Amino acid sequence: MKLYIISGDHEHPTRRMAETLGIDHYFAEILPENKAKLVKQLCQEGQFVCFIGDGINDAIALKSAQVSISLKGASTAATDTAQVIFMDGTLNHLEQLFQLADEFEKTMHTSFLSTIVPGVICIGGVYFLHFGIAMGMGLYYVGSAVGLSNTFLWPLVKHQEEKPK
Repeated sequence: MKLYIISGDHEHPTRRMAETLGIDHYFAEILPENKAKLVKQLCQEGQFVCFIGDGINDAIALKSAQVSISLKGASTAATDTAQVIFMDGTLNHLEQLFQLADEFEKTMHTSFLSTIVPGVICIGGVYFLHFGIAMGMGLYYVGSAVGLSNTFLWPLVKHQEEKPK
């Protein structure tokens, strides 16, 4: 993961903030339309861009990013454009958001496999192992049940076990 600061502020405070946060890449004195151009350029280079903005000047860049985040209390243009809004007004839950996104991706991958594999076995079984209709339907329904359970029940059970802080 690479972090970038794209700021309309002057170069010196932007550089100092980047150094304080340990961010290697920063752009300073960037106009709003150029923020969006930088975001699009990063996307074209194959980067997955999550843009965080809170001002009216960030709205175009928020719209250009694959994922856009704003904060409660930010400008109306930023909150209307963003896909995710942190209601506490801070970025404290950013890591949790990324963890949930990774977990969601893994769950969807597992669900996809758990529904496709029985279907492939069923089709192969009908053609090569001479499965009957009942066996084919049984495999299909078992795969569907496993996929749905993985999608809905497993995250529920997993997060019920976690103790709130």
